[in-house]
Amino acid sequence: MDVTAVLNTLLHGNQLKRTPRTGWVQRGVPNAENVAAHSFGVVFVALVLTQIVEEEIDLGRLLAIAALHDLPEALTTDIPTPAWRYLPSGIKTDVERGTMQEMLADTEFAPTFMDLWEELHANKTAEAKLVHDADKLEMFLQAAVYEKQTGNKQLEEFWERPYTFHYPQAQAIYNKLVSQKDQANI
Repeated sequence: MDVTAVLNTLLHGNQLKRTPRTGWVQRGVPNAENVAAHSFGVVFVALVLTQIVEEEIDLGRLLAIAALHDLPEALTTDIPTPAWRYLPSGIKTDVERGTMQEMLADTEFAPTFMDLWEELHANKTAEAKLVHDADKLEMFLQAAVYEKQTGNKQLEEFWERPYTFHYPQAQAIYNKLVSQKDQANI
């Protein structure tokens, strides 16, 4: 075991605790969550979704993918989705792949973690699709919480276009969240 390589990987993961979620900051959310808090939210939402989806899910694989999904942001920071449209197509995945390789360099588990990360980006397995659903559902949950806590009208843009999830159970939760939000605004 290369202890230095493992320590460096752990320090990169720790950086997520100090990396703000830029989209919230841009929209004026005070004390916005960091990427580590979001990552925990995704892991938790994924864990809950596995209990209610009908498809067979490998829980260990799912949680590993969820835990790794935003690790590249330790180096790239959290670049919000609207910013990526100004960059060449596919560059986000290429850049994140390179940061993953750098962060995992010389660790024995690099191939395993890279395979999990690549599985997420291929989005063909049940686990990858469920992590994508958990990622978006967690974002909408956080938007609703911030909106309720702060009254921030800039967060309304999250609700302008309905979102479609892979799993009907995630869709039902999102639809209920939108319904409750709409009822609260009456």
